[in-house]
Amino acid sequence: MRVFGFLVLLMAPLVAFAQPERQSIDPRTDNFIERKIETLAENSSEEIDFTTVFENLTFFRDNPLDLNFATQEELQQLFILSDFQIASLLKHREQFGKFLSMYEVQAVPGFDLPTIYMILPFVKVERNLNRLNISVRDIFKYANQEAVFRVSQNIEQQRGFADIDSAELAESPNSRFLGSPQRLFARYRFRYGTYVSAGITAEKDAGEEFFRGSQRQGFDFYSAHFALRNIGKLKALTIGDFQAQFGQGLTLWTGFGFGKTADAMNVKRSALGLRPYTSINENLFLRGAGTTWELGKFELTAFASRKRINSNATGIDSISQDIQAFSNFNLSGFHRTPGELLDKANLQEDAAGTHISFKQRNLNIGLTYAYFRYSAALNRSNDPHNLFEFKGAENSNLGIDFNWVFRNVNLFGEVARSANGGMAGTFGAIASLDPRLSFSLLHRRFGRDYQVIYSAAIAEGSRAINETGTLIGMVARPCKGISVSAYYDHWTYPWLRYLVDAPSKGYDGLVQITYTPSKTMEMYVRYRDRIRARNTTSDLDEIIDFPLEQRQQNTRFDIIYKISPSFKLRNRAEYVVFASPGEPAELGYVVLQDVIYKPMAVPISFSMRYALFRTDGFNPRIFAYENDMLYSFSIPAYFNKGSRAYINLEYNLGRNIDIWVRYARFFYTDQSETGSGLTESIGPVRSDFRVQMRVKF
Repeated sequence: MRVFGFLVLLMAPLVAFAQPERQSIDPRTDNFIERKIETLAENSSEEIDFTTVFENLTFFRDNPLDLNFATQEELQQLFILSDFQIASLLKHREQFGKFLSMYEVQAVPGFDLPTIYMILPFVKVERNLNRLNISVRDIFKYANQEAVFRVSQNIEQQRGFADIDSAELAESPNSRFLGSPQRLFARYRFRYGTYVSAGITAEKDAGEEFFRGSQRQGFDFYSAHFALRNIGKLKALTIGDFQAQFGQGLTLWTGFGFGKTADAMNVKRSALGLRPYTSINENLFLRGAGTTWELGKFELTAFASRKRINSNATGIDSISQDIQAFSNFNLSGFHRTPGELLDKANLQEDAAGTHISFKQRNLNIGLTYAYFRYSAALNRSNDPHNLFEFKGAENSNLGIDFNWVFRNVNLFGEVARSANGGMAGTFGAIASLDPRLSFSLLHRRFGRDYQVIYSAAIAEGSRAINETGTLIGMVARPCKGISVSAYYDHWTYPWLRYLVDAPSKGYDGLVQITYTPSKTMEMYVRYRDRIRARNTTSDLDEIIDFPLEQRQQNTRFDIIYKISPSFKLRNRAEYVVFASPGEPAELGYVVLQDVIYKPMAVPISFSMRYALFRTDGFNPRIFAYENDMLYSFSIPAYFNKGSRAYINLEYNLGRNIDIWVRYARFFYTDQSETGSGLTESIGPVRSDFRVQMRVKF
């Protein structure tokens, strides 16, 4: 294994925030952040950056929101409370005055004990009922600052890093990576409550050069921001890299957006407008400036962005070397070979937009306009599924959204139109019929000719185009300790899609029963049944394949329990059946054991896993979220036959420095090599090693 030799160490005084009334936190909240991320990740078949969710929950855990002053927007950032509960809390505070104790929250309609247990780590009630004035001196005196550096590497040598003869490399320059096998991450963040944020993030992927060759500036990707929030009439000001999220994600939504989850009430987007960007995804953000101002009951947002992005060029000017046309956006973020470097930052994206909203406590109506222009024209292939896709150099979208909470019903929706006349709409309702019974409904209709650049509406597909569907959900708590969550989603694709050469349809159904017999134990059983269409694989040389319905059924049992205040165990077993018409069913399973040790008085903690898995191929693969180090995420796919093990160690070196070490390993009993292409390595083992340090100021 290569020697890691890059270290960042910054020292400054640490200022701790007081956290009163936190001694009575229920033990069930210990793993809430991990469970929340896992719930959002379970419908993901690809790596998604959950930094925003994790960062918000971690920040509010260390700096709890004061319920006497928390705004609707801040409460939404917890990703815990529904709009019913937020509106109810704000109304209660307005009618009866500020809270004197956390115990008073039990009197707020809609706040049962399970909900209070969940929010306890992230909120507080200060006995000083008057908010102090914010001064520049206080900002620098009481701000949270941290610097994080992480280095990781695959231990087994991959083909892209193997030695090669110079003549062979000259003949095939894309057969090897240009840079080192280490992946590097560095970040500095300055944050004062929810009011001030500034920071810089940098990342280098494995195989990319570092301070040499094509990357003489150091890291391959840099991101920086400065942001103000909720200071008088100024609701938001962002300079640098930022996200823009409005409505239900039809017109404009950059950054992370969760899909369907086991929580059947999670069918609604909670847009937070402009917010700083702190992730390492090299695509899902805007770069420029934006601001939001409060004008009575109205809020006005305006933003402008200009950034260079990656694209697959198809026409290049022979004199200026500027691209004249491109076939697609390159979203990989990798710049490891000469071929990948040709796509780097070769296209300019200009964006501008505005959002006007009318806001009352229970009603919000918004109008969004977004305009995008590119320095070259997008000229997609002539494949039939691309017939209605966006082409050209300019696009714009106009959308109207609403959110209305009336008693125990929350109605929401958005309708949008693209420059070519294509339309899309999504409408939903969440009804709390009883503290023990809630229902949700979501209907969407995305035209096959609707064209949008950045969207994240809740749907089966990853983009808000070419889909019509209806989702019905239910959450019931029939008795103490038992909850039932279920949903059924049926959709159709009116036009062709990638790898689906005909209009198609499908459904997705899930039932989960959770049993919490005590404060130290929680278990659930889940069944999920999905049907989706995919093209057949035929030996005949046909122009168009006929899609067939493929069915996947997952059954899972999960139990997590504490055997002591410091030790927690988790067991999981999952079984999957994948069936295609006319072919034998493909089966798979995974059985795993987690051990988590977090002592109260010792500065070292760890988590580990050992898993056995076996599948009949790639189709019945099983995804499982793994505990990882801070701001790092791992959701690997288990397939073929073998075992998986990892161990995470965390050491608190004093009050200001935390160090993490992680080792993870796949061992395949039926494979002689792992990976593919330049990431292929010889042998049945695939492992990686990571080290991370955080310094708090």
